[in-house]
Parts: sequence; C-alpha cells; structure tokens
Amino acid sequence: MVEWRARQLHVPPRDFISNHNLASGAIQDVRRLFPEISDYTAIHYLINHEHFNFAPALQSGVEQIESAHNFNHTRTQAEEILQRYSRIKQIMQHTVAEPDPLQKTLFTERLDKLFLDRTWGYIILLGVLFLLFQSVFWFAQFPMDGIDWTFSRLGGFLGQHLPAVWWSNLLVNGLLAGLSGILVFVPQIMILFGLITVLEDTGYMARISFLSDKLMRKVGLNGKSVMPMISGFACAIPAIMSARNIENRKERLLTILITPLMSCSARLPVYTILIALVIPRRDVLGIFSLQGLVMMGLYMLGLVMAMIVSYVAKWFIRLNEKSFFILELPIYRAPRWNNVVVTMINKAKTFVMDAGKVIIVISMILWALSSFGPGDRRAAITASYTLQARQHPGQAGELEKERQSALLENSYAGLLGKVIAPVIHPLGYDWKIGIALITSFAAREVFVGTMATLYSVEGGKDADQQTLRQRMQSARRDDGSPVYTLASGVSLMIFYVLAMQCMSTLAVVRRETRSWKWPGIQLVYMTGLAYIMSLIVYQVLK
Repeated sequence: MVEWRARQLHVPPRDFISNHNLASGAIQDVRRLFPEISDYTAIHYLINHEHFNFAPALQSGVEQIESAHNFNHTRTQAEEILQRYSRIKQIMQHTVAEPDPLQKTLFTERLDKLFLDRTWGYIILLGVLFLLFQSVFWFAQFPMDGIDWTFSRLGGFLGQHLPAVWWSNLLVNGLLAGLSGILVFVPQIMILFGLITVLEDTGYMARISFLSDKLMRKVGLNGKSVMPMISGFACAIPAIMSARNIENRKERLLTILITPLMSCSARLPVYTILIALVIPRRDVLGIFSLQGLVMMGLYMLGLVMAMIVSYVAKWFIRLNEKSFFILELPIYRAPRWNNVVVTMINKAKTFVMDAGKVIIVISMILWALSSFGPGDRRAAITASYTLQARQHPGQAGELEKERQSALLENSYAGLLGKVIAPVIHPLGYDWKIGIALITSFAAREVFVGTMATLYSVEGGKDADQQTLRQRMQSARRDDGSPVYTLASGVSLMIFYVLAMQCMSTLAVVRRETRSWKWPGIQLVYMTGLAYIMSLIVYQVLK
C-alpha cells in the first residue's frame, strides 16, 4: 500500500506535476537559453515572455522556440491547470479527512440544480442583486442621517462660537465640510462590501461567473471576465489588474476597457446624495424602496452599457485566439462572519484614509479658490451690498445671502466654473456642478466634498446648521428655478455612471496595456458616451 502511494505521488524534482510533458521540446529549448530555471518556469517564460524584461536577443530566442514547436499558450495553460487540480485532489484524498463529504456534495448538487437552472438561475441572480441594493438603503439610512445631523449641528455650534476670522471659516467651511462628505457615506460602503463578502464566502459568487459565461461570450468576453467586472463594483484599479488571469489577449483587453463602467464605491456617495435630492422617499408596491430601485438601476445601467460597448469593440480589436473557460465551483458553506466584519472595517478604513485624504485636500483648495478672487471685483461687490444694507436695513439678512452668492461667483472657483458653463449648460448643470466635474477627475467621491465646500462658502453662517442635502435642495439658478430637478439630477447620475473620471484608473490601464492608446480611447469613448446620454436624458425629462 505504501509503495502504491509512493508511485502515485511521485513527480519530477522541483515540480508539482510533470510539467516537462506539457511541451517537452519547447521547454527543453527554453532551458538551454536559461539553464538555471525549472520546467515550470520555462512554461511561464513561453506564455508570458513579453511581460519579462529580457534582452532583445533572449526575447527573439523565446519567440523562435514558440514558432518552431507551434506552442499554444491557452491549451498548455489549460492542461497545466487540469493536471494541477488533479494532483491536488489526489493529495487531498490521501492526507485530508473531511466530515461527510458525500453529504456536502449532494447538498451542493441539489442547490446547483436550482441556482444554475437556465431559467430560475437568472431570476434568482436578479433577485440577489435587487436585495443587495435595497439593503444598502434600508440598513444605512439611520446611521447616515445621524452622521449628517451631527455634523450640521457641530458646524452650527462652531460657526456661532468661533470668531469671524479666516481660520474659523476654513475650519467650518473647508475642513469640517470635507470631513462630513467622507464619513456620512461610510455606513453604505461597509454594508455593500459586507454583503459582497457574504456572497463570496458562501460560494455563490463563483456561480455568478458560471451563469454569465454564455452571455459574456456573445459580447466577446468569457466567464472569467465576470470577476474583474464584479470587483469593479469595489474599485476599478484592482479589478483591471485582476484581468491578468484572462489568458486570451482580446478578452483581457475588452475586459480592461469596460471594467470602469462598473459603478465603483467612489460613485456611491454621488448616487446617494443625488437620489436623496431628486427621488422621493416612498415605497413601490408597499415593500420596495423607490430610491433602492433607482440605485439598482444605476448599477445595472453600467453593466448593460459595458455589454454593449464590448459587443461593438470586439469587431474593432483584431486579435484571434481561441479561449477556454475553466472554473471550480466550490461547495456551499456558511459565511465566515469574522471575515465579513474584518472586510467591512478594512473597506471603511481604506475609504476614509485613501479617498478621505484626497477629499480633504481638494476641499481645502476649493475653500481657498471659493473664498478669494480678483480684489477689485470683490471690493466692488462688498461696497455695493454694504450701501444697499444701509439703505434697506430690514433686508439685511437677504442682502447678506446675495452678497455671499455674488462673492462666490466672482471668486477664482466661480470664474473657472463660468468658463465651462456653456459646455455643460445643455446637460442641465450650473457652474458649481461644473467645478465638481473637474475636481472629480482626482476621485469621483470628491463631488460631495466639492458641493459641501461651495455651498458652505456661499451660505455663510446661515448654512452652518443645514445639512448638505438641505443646501443643495434650496439652490436656485439666476431665474429662481431650482438647480436640482428630476431632469438635472438624473442627467448628472447618468453622467457619473458612464464618465471616466479617475486618473488613477487611466494610469493602471496604461501600465497593463503598455500603451497610452487604450487609456486614451477609454477616456474619449466614456466621456463622449456620458455627455451624449446625459444630454438625451435631460432634454427628454425637462
């Protein structure tokens, strides 16, 4: 018995499986070029040599070996994966004892008959996604309202008790406004990532990839593209990097191009504030939150547009390479709640520390741009409104609001917003939204901090006790009409769903594709698509 096991587990030295037999001739020739490497390393040199910084002569040598032996990247990698898992299974059978493995397998098979059914599988998938986004609103509503209320009261207290000097204005309208724009969305981010972690731990996330493979292939992708796309709901940067696992170059490139269309966590604060502004808080059919349905619709819009873009782009990317989809479906198991809690805390820390730093810095810069401007203009405005206040003492409060608004429009931020106003006016946006669109290229979630800073500076001390939502609801255009209507709010949401507003993502795409061509294409097509779709939505709804 021992001898039989020894024979079964025997493999060549330095190798987990018999790698040499996967492509013996090609491996032997590569090892002549690199005498110190193993067979496994030789296979990786053959598959990924263009990603290694080899000398030109060595690169040419590897390419000649590939051509001479008709080496097939995808087939060899697929065979290696199958043999590896076969060996792992063999070792597990001899070394690991599991309680009732047959019972677990039968339970998993029974669930898979339902979850992977051609009809019910997709219905259940849509139901899971629906509950995911409904839960984000249901569970996060009260802590968000509490944080919002706390910061509004704190701002009001500081505004009343601090001296009217520049540093108190910076503290309340710059630092505190930016900080509130960070912390108020932490509950939603924690809940969203906690629920996604539950789906991963239970094993259902792998079923989503399996269910999606057929659809993915129709648009030029495969089931492996689903994981980067789902990861894109968290952040496009690691999602794009995870596309390295896709062996087919065309499918990998298509996945990279469409992944930023997934609504990442940076968009969540923007969606939340805009939905709260223009979508009424009421139930549909007595049980479904209308705001939750709109939130799910925004996420689904990004997914649908990604499919359409991939279908169109596959005809323009001329790379022909056969692909394989190999996926292990794990058994179903209860989620590891410690892992869920740790993930929620880590994601909150990441958002507060990484995105928070950017938001605070942008908020401070915006405060400066919003509080200062050409001296002659601001002096003339102050003199004019001081004279009016003396002539009409009963209107002092209203005149002070008008003065603050006029000073903001003639600040450096206001002048910048006026420059781009003609471009964004057809979309229903004013110059303040234009400034937010520009600052969002640093990070999309900066939109909220930008709005908080601009409206705090404009409102002066009267705005200290208002929440950001109240300030934005009371915002008016020059003709007295509200800035945030259903048409302008939905148009702005559509813009943030589709626009490429993340310089870090473009940098990662450049690194992964080794060219500025593809990030350039990404920036142009996403910005153009966002502008056209937002224009259509606004013109239809207004």
